[in-house]
Amino acid sequence: MIKGIFFDLGGTLYTYKNVPAATTPLLYKALKKAGVVASKDQVKNAYMEATNLTIKEYSCKSYYLHESFFLAVFKSFIELLGGIAKNELNDWYIKSHRECIVNCLELKTDCISVLKTLKKKGVYISIVSNIDQDMLEPLIARDQLNKFLHHWTSSERVKSCKPDKKIFQHALKLANLRAKEILFVGDSPEHDIAGASRLGMRTILITDGGMPPPLQSGVKKVTPDFTIKELSDILGVIGS
Repeated sequence: MIKGIFFDLGGTLYTYKNVPAATTPLLYKALKKAGVVASKDQVKNAYMEATNLTIKEYSCKSYYLHESFFLAVFKSFIELLGGIAKNELNDWYIKSHRECIVNCLELKTDCISVLKTLKKKGVYISIVSNIDQDMLEPLIARDQLNKFLHHWTSSERVKSCKPDKKIFQHALKLANLRAKEILFVGDSPEHDIAGASRLGMRTILITDGGMPPPLQSGVKKVTPDFTIKELSDILGVIGS
């Protein structure tokens, strides 16, 4: 019997649909500050290459600050285009990027109604996210998610990033529930689904309106128990 649901954050409760349009202008501002001239295609290709290189470097880490990840991508991006990632530029980018992400993330349209329904059903509700505290806390406060959540866990607080087992074990301890009593909902096959399945949780892979899940290294994935398109589809899963 499912007694609790652990949710991922980005791509799951929140959609990433606004992120590309919101963050791309930062790259052009950064290049201008660095005195680098590049075409649209050069910018796109350099950022993709920098991201892929950084994912390969970080995919073997059991824990890292996501600020460090995004900074590594940025520094690689600047250097690939012939620029120098100076400290002042790096500090400006990380601060601007964090504010941009927090401001552009928006709840999926059925998020609040689903959380309300789950709460009425007496389901234990939690967020287990690979995110830094300075992103997670502002989002929860802004959208008043605390009204529905029993707890929320960031990778920074636990010093563990999914799929590492420590972050899942920490959430289970807080919930005082067994893994087989938990349904984990996330958009990342290799972070959410693989990590939760390994501990014995049942899993739901949710799609984000065609947006690909971020930070995927291409390692072997685990097949989820269920795949859904909308958060409201969860209600059918737990009712079955």
